Amino acid sequence: MLHATGPLLTVELDDSTTVETDIEDAARRYIGGRGLATKLAHDRTPFDADPLGPENRLVFTTGPMQVSTMSFTGRTNCTAVSPLTDGLCSSNAGGFLSRHVADTGYSAIEFVGAADELTVVHVTDEGVTFEAVPGLEGAPVPETAAYLDDEHGIGSDRTAIVGPAGENEVRFASIMTTEERAFGRGGLGAVLGSKNVKALTVGGDSRPDLELPGTADEIHREAATDDHIMKRQGTVSVLSLANEMDGLPSYYFSERSFEGADGIDGEAVEEKKYKKGTCSACAFACKLPTRDEARGVETEGPEFEVAMAFGSNAGVDDIVDVMISNELCDRYGLDAISTGNTIAAYLESEEAFGDTELIHELVEKIARREGIGDTLAGGIHRVHGELGVDDWTVKGLDFAAHEGRLLHGQALSYAVANRGADHMYATFYSVEYPLVDAAEAMDPAGMAGKAERLVERENLMALNDSGVVCKFSRDYMTPERYEMLFGADFEDLLAVGARTVTLERHFNNRRGFDRGDDALPYDIPDLERGLEEYYEARGWIDGVVPEEALPEDAAEPAA
Repeated sequence: MLHATGPLLTVELDDSTTVETDIEDAARRYIGGRGLATKLAHDRTPFDADPLGPENRLVFTTGPMQVSTMSFTGRTNCTAVSPLTDGLCSSNAGGFLSRHVADTGYSAIEFVGAADELTVVHVTDEGVTFEAVPGLEGAPVPETAAYLDDEHGIGSDRTAIVGPAGENEVRFASIMTTEERAFGRGGLGAVLGSKNVKALTVGGDSRPDLELPGTADEIHREAATDDHIMKRQGTVSVLSLANEMDGLPSYYFSERSFEGADGIDGEAVEEKKYKKGTCSACAFACKLPTRDEARGVETEGPEFEVAMAFGSNAGVDDIVDVMISNELCDRYGLDAISTGNTIAAYLESEEAFGDTELIHELVEKIARREGIGDTLAGGIHRVHGELGVDDWTVKGLDFAAHEGRLLHGQALSYAVANRGADHMYATFYSVEYPLVDAAEAMDPAGMAGKAERLVERENLMALNDSGVVCKFSRDYMTPERYEMLFGADFEDLLAVGARTVTLERHFNNRRGFDRGDDALPYDIPDLERGLEEYYEARGWIDGVVPEEALPEDAAEPAA
């Protein structure tokens, strides 16, 4: 089975030392990316680790595809215990970082402990250096990227940076790469910030050799020539469909359609798009470089989730206002989905929907933890009581745009996902709108047949995250192509995904998670039946992984 190669580099921040560890056996079993990182975290991070404490280990990982030139492979994984959900969380970012991580020769770069002062860690195949950067305290992401370029000739494509939000341990802070691509959900930027690491830079000339079959060229060619709507409008292309189906969260989830949808939909974004945008080596080019000269804003996006969070959910119907919110989140290092949803909760409490001046002011206040921003920096789950609003989260993670009250399989996915109310954990919405061929589609209503299908999709998405292969390759990656590319039976590949999901769940179980955490803030017909069928398909008992269901290589972490 194709898998990542290269050792684990552990960066011991307490004393600025490093250790290399052979992880060939783990890579062979978990491929790379999220799978490998989950295995390392499960076995090396204490189950009772404080997410913002020095014992929490944060690891960046690549997969075998990151040394190829195939489309849909420009992504990097990051994993740690989340300060937002308190469970194990993996997030991946696009852009151009992945090939540079592979160039170091390491398949995983892990941080543990905490530096005495604000530090940039430079990792190459020739060694690791630690640079104290007190002058960058509080610096936004673009200023930090400019410093690294000016002082070291390191472009933003070789960096992973935290902004003020990460330094201030905002629980939904992101890690930014290529300035505008984010390791977004779960607050991993706060974890890196808690370790006093301002940035990681990577580079070298030790990328492993890889020869892929002609299938890779076929995928690349199809990605380049296909006339796909996402090439013009990105994921926001689905916003109008969602709104027409009464499935667009609006006004802090109190409504399911938005009268101003045409001001923030795919056509509105396409009007502001001024060039093509892509990730490393990808011919699909679905990114959205946008700008509005009249108001002086240039950003990338917004995608659908952000158009919901800062648009319909905040009562905003002007795409330029949403673009400004998006750019501010990138600048300060914030997950735009959680930031928008948290601000929407505040707007609900203040009866201030649509107040764009207040919204933009709140983004910086949250990042700096100033005034009400200090309260909101805890996220919806921690502050909803104080605000007097409902808790629209699962496991502490706020909802994505795909409406579970319409798409019942997606609702089940939100409930059971180890990461919380995350649309990408299984992308079940795609079979319920549907965005797939009719033969693969399912009725959005009800739970019939959905639990087993959900298990399959969770396993497939975990496989993609381990490869690492972009989720938007769904129209191009068939079981036969997976087998050709990874040199293994498709069922064996899905088993890698199953092991990954199981280890995540077991880690969270040891932190106290059980069936009670697989809950929604709204009622769905037959949800309990769906949960029972899901647990049965997984071999779990009331949301808990029994010892006999654990992968045979699962280990207890070191004390």
